[in-house]
Amino acid sequence: MHRFVRPRLMLRDSKQPLLLPTAGQLCTKHKSVVSGVRAYVVLPPTNDEEEKAMLHRMMRVDHAGEYGANRIYAGQMAVLGRTQIRPLIQEMWDQEKQHLSKFNEILAENRVRPTLLLPLWNIAGFALGAGSALLGKEGAMACTVAVEESISEHYNSQIRTLMEKDPEKYTELLQLIKEFRDDEMEHHDTGLEHDAETVPGYQLMKAIIQAGCKAAIYVSERL
Repeated sequence: MHRFVRPRLMLRDSKQPLLLPTAGQLCTKHKSVVSGVRAYVVLPPTNDEEEKAMLHRMMRVDHAGEYGANRIYAGQMAVLGRTQIRPLIQEMWDQEKQHLSKFNEILAENRVRPTLLLPLWNIAGFALGAGSALLGKEGAMACTVAVEESISEHYNSQIRTLMEKDPEKYTELLQLIKEFRDDEMEHHDTGLEHDAETVPGYQLMKAIIQAGCKAAIYVSERL
């Protein structure tokens, strides 16, 4: 078995050898550089209790909204899972799963308490999704339009708040919210493209669902 010999180079005009760093030393150096990277991913650190409370409220309600959206799509899939609209619902649901997963990470990393109302949103979300789907594809899409429009407006409100406070400080958070907002708007437009407005009583249905969304946002921020 050959024994690894550490390479030795001689400096010009010097009799002292120059020892090249080993792989282990390079890794150690790399780790020290990595350890200097900011520990947070999305939320900036703060010692301001008022700012911390604001960020926690934002993340709590965003997590609740994405959780509820997941349950809505689960309800729709339970009713329409064997119809031609299944792939479309599944595609939107998969994006919502990614959103929820990200907010789960943020809550865990920053020790943000989720809303106490998750058990309620679990039942209410599934019931809303399944109930709208019982009206057919058009009913499910009408529900999607109403909910995604409400979520998009809420994200826009958060974006305005963060931009007014310190857009540079909240760069990562703004980028995340804008990305998720765009996904929600895409779902909204998809619902319109698939005949959401043709369901009987569309305007009334939309108004009732959005009133429920606003109420859910209000209480989820606080409880």
